[in-house]
Amino acid sequence: MSVSPECGVDGPALTEHEAEALVDGLCFKTGPPRSVGVEVEWLVHRERAPHDPVSREELAAAHADLRTLALTSGLSVEPGGQVELSSRPAPSLAACVSEVSADLDAVRTALRGHGLTLAGMGVDPWQPPRRFLRERRYDAMEACLDRTGPAGRTLMCTSASVQVCLDAGREEPGVMGFARRWWLAHHLGAVLVAAFANSPMAEGRATGWLSTRQLKWAELDPGRAGGPSLVHGPRRAWVRRVLDAPVMCVRRDGPWEVPDRVSFRAWTRSPSMRPPTRADLDYHISTLFPPVRPRGHLELRMIDAQPGDDGWIVPLAVVTALFDDPEAAAIAHRAVAPLAERAVGAPAPHNPLWTDAARHGPADPDLRRAAVTCFAAALEALPRLGATTRVMDTVAAHADRYVRRGRCPADDVLDRAAAERRRAEW
Repeated sequence: MSVSPECGVDGPALTEHEAEALVDGLCFKTGPPRSVGVEVEWLVHRERAPHDPVSREELAAAHADLRTLALTSGLSVEPGGQVELSSRPAPSLAACVSEVSADLDAVRTALRGHGLTLAGMGVDPWQPPRRFLRERRYDAMEACLDRTGPAGRTLMCTSASVQVCLDAGREEPGVMGFARRWWLAHHLGAVLVAAFANSPMAEGRATGWLSTRQLKWAELDPGRAGGPSLVHGPRRAWVRRVLDAPVMCVRRDGPWEVPDRVSFRAWTRSPSMRPPTRADLDYHISTLFPPVRPRGHLELRMIDAQPGDDGWIVPLAVVTALFDDPEAAAIAHRAVAPLAERAVGAPAPHNPLWTDAARHGPADPDLRRAAVTCFAAALEALPRLGATTRVMDTVAAHADRYVRRGRCPADDVLDRAAAERRRAEW
């Protein structure tokens, strides 16, 4: 849940029309799909006692060591002390996997020196939300998100994800066109939530949802965490979403102001607030958390962090194959088209399709059927994309262990928890 670094408020005032034009011109940078990227977030646990909390001092020392590493990816720390690596745009799936894998090896080695490890889980199963970073932007974020309940603190402090970044696509219509890729992302997204659900517990208890992380996103204000309507064209829809979304904070000297339900559009018209600038618009966009965020490219944000050293590779490879291989993209589109009716025209994730994906995962027959088809198409496409044997074997193993059996990583978490309870009772 990173937002942009703090920056000054210098610059000319931005009018409503200028803000609309800026968003319209920057949200979808079209062209042939060429690049892929990934942002991998991880919880930080004790290596030998993952149930035990990590102290603030231990986290600070570990983060300090991580910042000395020579990494290719960008390194950042999330509000609860989670670690995030953001890859560079890579020219191929293989290059992306190679660079991020090398960086993760270095990070794991450094953390091991502190008795810590990276944990791939969508929500921490044991620890309550506890903020590690004390900065003005996170103070403001917490105050803003608290207005809709405790979900925001969970997402800030105890959640982690795999975010896949792909080029927007061509301007022209067709399977590689940006409009069709936008539509696919919002419907395939529910299948990805189900197939990769990995957060069935929070604070030591099962929540009744296989992706508690996705549940928490759905509990936030739709203006903050909801996608735009798909009735309108992608550019028009996103411009309206950005301008009509509530402003999280107004940056200033001292504590940042947290206005109450003031949209960016209203801010441009306000006679009492200081005029917004281009920097304010950029910052505002970074505080919106829809499941698919257009930032020139497409950022798919709905996937829980995955277990194991290589678990993150699976969603990266599957999503890349289903979007960037034309044959696989066509199959994926046909596979998810029947699911569209279950969304009842409501934006993701605040619709029945996404709710069922988060609650039931691939136990839902329609979602399971679509996942099986899409994974098969991805596995057929990966050789055409130049994927390595390691990547293909990792995806195939996930398909065998989970997808074809109607399971997801969350089922393993629940099975282990049940086994621990039985041992304790014995």
